[in-house]
Amino acid sequence: MPVALSALPALPALPKRVKIIEVGPRDGLQNEPQTIPADIKITLVDMLTQAGFANIEAAAFVSPKWVPQMATSSEVMHGIRRKPGTLYSALVPNQKGFDAALEAGVDEIVIFGAASEAFSQKNINCSIAESIARFRDVAQAAKEQKLRLRGAVSCALGCPYQGEVAADSVADVVARLRDLGCDEIDIADTIGVGTPRKVQTIFERASKEFPIERLSGHFHDTYGQALANIYASLEVGVLIFHASVAGLGGCPYAKGATGNVATEDVLYLMNGLGIETGIDLAQVVKAGQYISQHLGRLPASRAGNALAARVQA
Repeated sequence: MPVALSALPALPALPKRVKIIEVGPRDGLQNEPQTIPADIKITLVDMLTQAGFANIEAAAFVSPKWVPQMATSSEVMHGIRRKPGTLYSALVPNQKGFDAALEAGVDEIVIFGAASEAFSQKNINCSIAESIARFRDVAQAAKEQKLRLRGAVSCALGCPYQGEVAADSVADVVARLRDLGCDEIDIADTIGVGTPRKVQTIFERASKEFPIERLSGHFHDTYGQALANIYASLEVGVLIFHASVAGLGGCPYAKGATGNVATEDVLYLMNGLGIETGIDLAQVVKAGQYISQHLGRLPASRAGNALAARVQA
């Protein structure tokens, strides 16, 4: 016998507006095997700027030996057409990277730490506490230059080496990044293993250390859970999400990982929920088609491909 709608529990109130941070030009492209010319990256960032993003992660000032795709970051930052009010962010691992980012006119510095001790030891041969302490000088320099500072907590929902990651471990890293002066902190499901209830548990615990309205969700779609995890995050008050145009990006730590959730899919979800983003979905679809054509493949976005096909029909 069907249950009367009036007998169902009230749904959680969803926000009226969220911020979407576009990470495709940095997190999306950095793992691409083919060399992508700076002018292609510049055009992509310009298209995303015109689409209305308030924050675009455009570059990474890291060693080209380790991340060759980001070797043109300075050229990209100098070549883009900036829009007043838009933040252009860059990942910065050390003081040398900070100096280069400052010279290139970056608006926001991004630093990072893992919630998994195994991941930290395996990848950078030091503890979580030691890894974050290394960012102290960068954080201080960013504040002195009046730049925004964003922190990222990787492996917050699971680790490729140790498996489960405790909510308290995530909260500990959030507190350390808070103490460095971060304006926002990203909760990142680096290998895409998170599911909605776990996501809510992590955010609720992290919010005891840092305001939930300044926490953001960075979800990978390895197991097809990213949109469900975003909806679950909305239910507990998260207002900021990361997404990558055309679903750009992969994860070197998870075989078969599809990488970041596609921006087009996230925007389609938000539009359907009546949540404002200030972003033009049609323009993002064009940007996704543009970069995917250059890469020689279809976008990894169901909404993007469906909308593009509708236009072409």
